Amino acid sequence: MTHCPMCTKWDDEPSHRIAELEHCYVTLNADQFFPGYCFVFTKNHVTELFLLDKTSRCAIIEEVNRVAAAVYAVFTPTKMNYELLGNMVPHMHWHIVPRFTTDPLWPRPIWSEPHTPLTLSPAEISARTGLIRTKLQP
Repeated sequence: MTHCPMCTKWDDEPSHRIAELEHCYVTLNADQFFPGYCFVFTKNHVTELFLLDKTSRCAIIEEVNRVAAAVYAVFTPTKMNYELLGNMVPHMHWHIVPRFTTDPLWPRPIWSEPHTPLTLSPAEISARTGLIRTKLQP
């Protein structure tokens, strides 16, 4: 792939950085319509889980799990959604989305209908990334 937006996301969006893990980066999605919505994406450009050796695959899944647990601890949602698609951006990345019975799209998928993006102020972004980062600490 000539230009992969996930390969440069960590450098392109420094204010949204939450954590650099061993295999993945974690960032806050710029659209916080779903509070706590994060991305977990591999540091290396890879497109499929089956292309990884078992050790790396298991370690990456554990990192995704750690992030989901941290987001859950901060936001206490009704349900956590994990989405690994890659059709539009073929770089392994998860959408970690806390869902609440009170959200306007519940219980449908987050892409079931368009919504107006919710952009936080720089101070709100910093506070939210900091809360999640704190819960990610071992």
